[in-house]
Amino acid sequence: MDRMDHLEHLDKHLVEELAQVARETVRDELRQQTRKQRRKATLYAASGAAALYAGAALALTVGLALAVGLPDWAAALITAALLGVAAYLLRGAARPGSVHRPGHDHTLGGDAPSAPPNGLGVPYPPMPPVAPGGAGGATGAPGAGTPAPGATGPVAPRRDDIDPEAPQRRG
Repeated sequence: MDRMDHLEHLDKHLVEELAQVARETVRDELRQQTRKQRRKATLYAASGAAALYAGAALALTVGLALAVGLPDWAAALITAALLGVAAYLLRGAARPGSVHRPGHDHTLGGDAPSAPPNGLGVPYPPMPPVAPGGAGGATGAPGAGTPAPGATGPVAPRRDDIDPEAPQRRG
């Protein structure tokens, strides 16, 4: 039995040593990746700062060129309008599919997703074209989406019929 205890001690020691080596290897790998990503992020930030200054210099040049033939305030106003249009177009280019075409309905908040974010199936259950039981329902019971016999006027929608993501009309 003494020999088994000795082997068990060796096994524990070996497991601890392997775990320590694995931790150190992972730590070194993460350090190297972090160092590379930090350098890349710094270069992107410097590039963005340089582009900002280049854009400011370009806007100043456009303003000064316009000021040759126009009053200073008009040149500044035109330059600001040009920058606003450029910003709007760049924002539109950053969001694919958000270009509004005349004659097409545009829903508030964009179009409904074609699939849920998890990528599994349809985002909403399909709606049947006709209410269950035919056009008026088989029972005609109040609360089944049909008016009570002899009732007039529109039927209030049931809680299940209301789409929580549809834009609400207030009036």
